[in-house]
Amino acid sequence: MVPSESQARRLALRFVIGIGLVSLFADFTYEGGRSISGPFLAVLGASPLLVGAVAGVGEFLGYLVRLFSGRLADRTGKHWVLMYAGYALNLLSVPALALAGGAWGASALIFLERLGKGLRTPARDALLSRAGKEVGHGRVFGLHELLDQLGAFLGPLGVAWLVAQGGYRLGFAWLLIPALLALAFLLRARGLEQAEAVHVGGNWERFPTAYYAYLTFATLGVAGFAHFQLIAYHLEVTHQVPAPTIPLLFAFAMGADALVAYAVGHLYDRYGLRMLLALPLLSLPSTPLFFLGQGLEVLALAAILWGGAMGLQESLMRSAVATLTPEAQRGTAYGLFDTAYGAAWMLGSLAMGFFYGIAPGYLVGFAVLLQLASVAFLLRFHTVLGES
Repeated sequence: MVPSESQARRLALRFVIGIGLVSLFADFTYEGGRSISGPFLAVLGASPLLVGAVAGVGEFLGYLVRLFSGRLADRTGKHWVLMYAGYALNLLSVPALALAGGAWGASALIFLERLGKGLRTPARDALLSRAGKEVGHGRVFGLHELLDQLGAFLGPLGVAWLVAQGGYRLGFAWLLIPALLALAFLLRARGLEQAEAVHVGGNWERFPTAYYAYLTFATLGVAGFAHFQLIAYHLEVTHQVPAPTIPLLFAFAMGADALVAYAVGHLYDRYGLRMLLALPLLSLPSTPLFFLGQGLEVLALAAILWGGAMGLQESLMRSAVATLTPEAQRGTAYGLFDTAYGAAWMLGSLAMGFFYGIAPGYLVGFAVLLQLASVAFLLRFHTVLGES
């Protein structure tokens, strides 16, 4: 029996919420870990270049594997197999950091965590995009991002308390609990999916011009967007704030991320890719405030702007890919986009780590230059994007 329109909408929302609960506990785990991984590497004796490499190369490896996992999902329809394997690797690597004996061992675990996330993300987003046919892509990804970032907000808060009680290793160790909860909710979410997987061989050669225009804008912008691991490293080595305050700032950023993503998700279904015009207003000033600003108030403002920019990126990125590409090729589309996005973030993070070793002002100049380049590109192609 074919469900009515209202029933289909209800079932789609149940599935989105189910996956959202998985993401809530998953983000509690790995964003809680990421909020202290930069200063933890500093304590283990890592150089700023190594921290930049861990942030950038780790992100790139996580994004690179998405190209292959996305195509594999399209070709085989094995979305859930990829999700099970990816979530397990992604989540269990985080509490293992409590056992790391040195900077290189910790770096390897951070790489594994990113690889696991890359393995499962295109398959998950392809499944979520099908629910978007019933309730709107912006609403689906906005709601998912809200639940996702609720975990990203609570995780650093919990870690901040644990770090205050017993240091960084205690913070990592206790993240095993939400990791196991996320895996349990993942098993439950499998029974909520209603639509059958559609799969053909992925091929990105047929994607429209607007897809590539959006890809170029996003990669320019993210190359000039400082990774929080490098920000946290800066806060640790300059002793601007006590160690427990660093994950609190990250939690503050994730709260802004959640609120902005949810609001933008609803607005996207009305205004489409014109919402991109708001992104530079948040991303452009965040890096100068973090690396050149002084005082907790300035850092809190930087965290709000940084988190808001992340919320816009996460909500718009996934909604736009779903809008601009055919359903049967979504895994490939997400994989290709994520790989280019991750490569840009890696190169930008490596450059920022290098420039930070000279002086923070050089890092800020590099970041602002690339952000302005992304704005110029957006203004050049806003008509193409707005009509898509």
